[in-house]
Amino acid sequence: MASVGLLFVGAVLFLNGMMLLGRVDPKAAAPLNLFVGAMQVVAPTYLIFTANGDTDTILNASGLYLFGFTYLYVGINLLAGLDGTGVGYYSAFVAVCALVFSGLNFGRLKDNGFGVIWLYWAFLWALFFVLLGLNRAAWTRYTGAVAAIEGWVTGVVPAFLLLTGRWAENRNITAVALAVFGVIVFGALYPPLRPGAEVSRQSHPGVPAGAAGAG
Repeated sequence: MASVGLLFVGAVLFLNGMMLLGRVDPKAAAPLNLFVGAMQVVAPTYLIFTANGDTDTILNASGLYLFGFTYLYVGINLLAGLDGTGVGYYSAFVAVCALVFSGLNFGRLKDNGFGVIWLYWAFLWALFFVLLGLNRAAWTRYTGAVAAIEGWVTGVVPAFLLLTGRWAENRNITAVALAVFGVIVFGALYPPLRPGAEVSRQSHPGVPAGAAGAG
């Protein structure tokens, strides 16, 4: 059940990334946030009630609520046109918890793949905090790009590996691949999408788009 939920976490992260990049209308993104948010609340509740006291199952299920409440919160905000600071500061809480879950996966649960994935999520939710909690609108494009990419590499791909029974045999190589991918790709995205890059290009119309942020 958690693997199915992870697949749709990938979908909603991709959609929200496209929304932040200006490709999807916010109200059009709201329904999927509500659907996935509800799924990510119902699923861990079921898993906890059927865990028979297994602490590792309960531990893994507890992390799903972090996402469920995020997407419900975002969906309601988008439909009601509410201020985003509440989601932003909740995202700071999620980012800190994600670091704890990352450590637990590296240590107690012996799952290096999800240890790295939780680091990805800590980074993304920290960006949501900067964007929404601190109201730094200049981070919108970078945050959107990171969210869209994470939808695939932390949601869709791991979900299919889990659903096909291939995760356990590939999780260590997946951990290394994700770590390298994240550093290279998110680092490469920063110069063209960094805060102020768009302003810089607009202020210097004679400078080619790819050169404004050089140096």
